[in-house]
Amino acid sequence: MDKITSFTVNHLTLLPGVHISRIDTQNGFTFTTYDLRVTRPNFEPVMNTTEMHSIEHLGATYFRNTLPETMYFGPMGCRTGFYLIVAGEPNKADIIQRMADCCRFIMTFEGKIPGQSAEECGNYTDLNLEMAKKRAELYLQILENLP
Repeated sequence: MDKITSFTVNHLTLLPGVHISRIDTQNGFTFTTYDLRVTRPNFEPVMNTTEMHSIEHLGATYFRNTLPETMYFGPMGCRTGFYLIVAGEPNKADIIQRMADCCRFIMTFEGKIPGQSAEECGNYTDLNLEMAKKRAELYLQILENLP
């Protein structure tokens, strides 16, 4: 089998930030996959499942309610970041701004995390808003200092 695109990226030089992972066109429609890298792979500790799961719920809620082109927002298996897939051509500057806005949304969110019930989530007890807020604050600092 062919090596998939994400395995061709040198994870020893990959830094936190926003990267275009791939651009796919199917049946005349273009989809852009963004690599929202939160921690430096193989150098920094990975995120734990509770904070990632919480950011997944809040981030998916944010993007699906504010960016109609959103196809998917979810965690990377290696726990160093998230993928955001949107319909359309890439606009990295816009996604950086939207991700910063998403971090602010998470940092100011109050109440029960969306989908935090047994009926809505397969592991609803593994959510923690305060952990998500802290990680969003750290990632926002990275986003605000990108070149």
